[in-house]
Amino acid sequence: MIQSNRIDKKCLDMALSAGRPEDLPDFRKPPLAETVLSLQFEPVAGLTTAHVGLLWAQFRKQFPMIEEHPPLPPAFEKFQPPTPPQVEVSFEEKPPVPRLWFLNEPGSELIQVQSDRLIHNWRKMEGLDPYPRFEPIRDKFRDEVRILEEFLSEEKLGTLAVNQCEVTYVNHIEPASVWARHGEAEKVFVMCSRLGTASFLPEPEDAAVRMRFVIPGPNGNPIGRLHAVVQPAWKKSDSSPILTLNLTARGLPLGEGIEGAFAFFELGRNWIVKGFADLTTREMQRMWERIDG
Repeated sequence: MIQSNRIDKKCLDMALSAGRPEDLPDFRKPPLAETVLSLQFEPVAGLTTAHVGLLWAQFRKQFPMIEEHPPLPPAFEKFQPPTPPQVEVSFEEKPPVPRLWFLNEPGSELIQVQSDRLIHNWRKMEGLDPYPRFEPIRDKFRDEVRILEEFLSEEKLGTLAVNQCEVTYVNHIEPASVWARHGEAEKVFVMCSRLGTASFLPEPEDAAVRMRFVIPGPNGNPIGRLHAVVQPAWKKSDSSPILTLNLTARGLPLGEGIEGAFAFFELGRNWIVKGFADLTTREMQRMWERIDG
C-alpha cells in the first residue's frame, strides 16, 4: 500500500518553486562527485523494452548514447520491527525489463529507466563545467518526469504511483594539508574518533562508518531516513587515497502525486547538506571554502 504525508498545498508550491534556502551551508569548492534524484513507483504493468526504446526517442537529442544494465531492486524505508527472513520462490513468466541508461555525449548526465524507476544522475567529469547546483538538476528531472507521464498516457500504460523518493550526494574527499592517510579519517569526519596517544592500538589502517538518521514528517511520524556511509577508496588516475562520503535521503512523498515527491526531494536535499556540515570537520570545511547558511 502506498502511504503519503499530506502537507498544505501552499507549502508544496513553495517547495517546488523555491531556489536555494538561505539557511543552508554552502561551499565554493565542494568535494561533490555525483548527485542523483530517483523516483520509485509501482511497476508499470505492460512496459516492455520496446516501450523504453520509444521513450528514448524523446530524449535522444540530448542523450544520444544508450546502455543496458540489470534492474535495481525496490528500496523502501521501513519502521516496523524486523521480521524473520523467509524463503520465497517465484516464477517469472517473462524476463524483467532491463534498466536502460540514456547518456549525454561526455557522460556527465544520464537518465535511468526501468519498470519502477526514473533516475537522473549528474557526474563530475574532468575538464567539464563545475557542479550546476541542485536546482537546475531538479528542474531537468521535473521535465523528464513530465515526459514519462505523457508517454505512459499516450501508450495507455497507466499513471505513476510514487512509493519512494531518493536524493543522493556522492563526495570524493582528496588528501589535503589536513589529512594524508586513510587512518586519519578523524581529521575529516567528526564521528571517526581517534584512539588516545597512550592506547595500545596504533593508528588504524583505514576506517568505514555507516550511520542512519530518521527523517520526521510534518506530523512528527517518520517518513524516511538519511543514510551516511564513509569508506576508504583510491583514485583511478594515480591510486592516491581518497575518502568517500555517500549521503542518501530516502522516504515517502510529502503529499499526493509528483508534487509530493518533489517536496520530499527538497527536504532530502536539506537534510543532506546540513548533515554534511554536521559530519565533517571545520578544518576540512575551510578547505572547501564554506559559506555559512
